[in-house]
Amino acid sequence: MTLTVQGRERISPHFMSVTLGGEDFRHLEQSGYDQAGRFFIPGPGQAEIVLPSSERWMLQFALQSSAKRPRVRTYSIRRFRPEIAGFDIEIAVHENDVDGAPGATWALTAEPGDKIAFLDEGHSYAPTPDAAWQLLVGDESALPAILSILERSTDALPAEVFLEVPADADIRREITAPAATEIHWLPRNEPAMRPGTLALRAVRDARLRPGPFYTWTAGESSLPTGIRRHLTGERDVPGSDIAFRGYWKQGRASL
Repeated sequence: MTLTVQGRERISPHFMSVTLGGEDFRHLEQSGYDQAGRFFIPGPGQAEIVLPSSERWMLQFALQSSAKRPRVRTYSIRRFRPEIAGFDIEIAVHENDVDGAPGATWALTAEPGDKIAFLDEGHSYAPTPDAAWQLLVGDESALPAILSILERSTDALPAEVFLEVPADADIRREITAPAATEIHWLPRNEPAMRPGTLALRAVRDARLRPGPFYTWTAGESSLPTGIRRHLTGERDVPGSDIAFRGYWKQGRASL
């Protein structure tokens, strides 16, 4: 679907919120709490987005010339805004992104009316029926999805949350979450530190709640894989009770 930028806002030093909407929003079904998809972003000098026209879109995308090929990045829907036929996304940005990362550069420079395309790819969050509580772990790339999960979860499924962010100033002070939820904010405050390091360490050292629980973890690939390895190997958690997603990999661009 094709959408247009409705507005953008810097909500903390390392996060931009962008509101997208338009006529095509009516085709989008709300399928899950961590719903995400691919965003096709115009590249430098591209006046329009030349989109693939087949379900084999990735092959078509690869065969496009660099002059026509849009930049593609995956983001979670932070909040649906049906009253304006749109939704918000939040994008982590860093000091040098205006000269590099396509998604962050777009978030920092997008203007109302700019066009972007979106391919919905559904969700992965699906708590197990016997879960008494949920464990949510992520770095800054997973923060939008985790906040969305918390806002839409009921008091019947409280959460233990480990959220790593770049700096103290990125901590959100007002969070909607189920009763009895505990949020552990983990600011790195050190640009050279690998994202996910603090969150993985904190979970390994944590005294987790008793009872069966569901885990959702995402971020730089070493974090969710490390969390799953720790839970299954050291805490005897069934692998089927863990949803883990590597959103990106340090040092590599990703779709």
